Amino acid sequence: MLKYSEMQLNRCSNQRKNPQWLESQRNSNSCWVLLHSDQNYFSREDNAALFVTFEAVEHLNLDNAVFLGIDENNNNRPYFVLDLTHAEQGALAVFLSQGEFIDLRKLAVVLDNQCASILALARALCFWHRMHGFCPRCGSANQLVEAGHSRVCRSPECAHQTFPRTDPAVIMIVRKTFADGVERCLLGRQAAWPDGVYSTLAGFVDPGETLETAVAREVQEESGIHVNNVQYITSQPWPFPSSIMLGFIADACSEKILVDKEELDDARWFSRDELNSFAEWGDESAGFKLSRVDSISRYLIEYWRNMRD
Repeated sequence: MLKYSEMQLNRCSNQRKNPQWLESQRNSNSCWVLLHSDQNYFSREDNAALFVTFEAVEHLNLDNAVFLGIDENNNNRPYFVLDLTHAEQGALAVFLSQGEFIDLRKLAVVLDNQCASILALARALCFWHRMHGFCPRCGSANQLVEAGHSRVCRSPECAHQTFPRTDPAVIMIVRKTFADGVERCLLGRQAAWPDGVYSTLAGFVDPGETLETAVAREVQEESGIHVNNVQYITSQPWPFPSSIMLGFIADACSEKILVDKEELDDARWFSRDELNSFAEWGDESAGFKLSRVDSISRYLIEYWRNMRD
């Protein structure tokens, strides 16, 4: 199963709207996720995810705490997230004495998938709240409601309600059988990536277009390659900060690559044998490298690499 995609918490969509019910979940059985500047809380000793008790946070301002859900497989344990980005240094120092805040993607590969999924959800919701402190309709300050799954404008004349949004993005493995009989896949790289890293092409879905059209458009815009036979494979939540990646495989109708340098630094065709010689992301040696193992890009590459006629 793809990383970040094993969300087993019951989000209690109806119950969480009840303030009395929500308050009752803030108890000694509850588990609290901590965030700071989009980074999750981990142990310094073994990189394990750190969750804290209600008793550890009850003295703090919990007005902006967000309810994540109930773990029905673990004594109906409620999960909350608290963003400490703007917490006082004294309060923050207590937690920093016991752990540290680290980018989730750096440690996700060593976490079990359910834990990684909870941390990713917590990160996504906290990011959304920090980016939406004001009403998009009238500009007034808004406030958290429905246990953190919505915000409402404080202006009585407006009272506009907003909800977290997920931006759909397509990501695709493009394949073509060449004149030599060898099937190859199309991979590209961005200049900001570590040297040698190549990944599948990807891009956001534009308003008014289907997912299949988005796949064809993005591939053509970035590499000059035209595709058909676009087929859906799988999806992955990607809260970095607020997307869902929709994975496809497509057949190339053309072969000559024309890279748009505003989109990609480079794009190339690779055979399965060539991919077998790639190093992993993070390898400091020279040469080609695969994308990170927690990504749907890597999943699609392995999906194609393991295909056989």
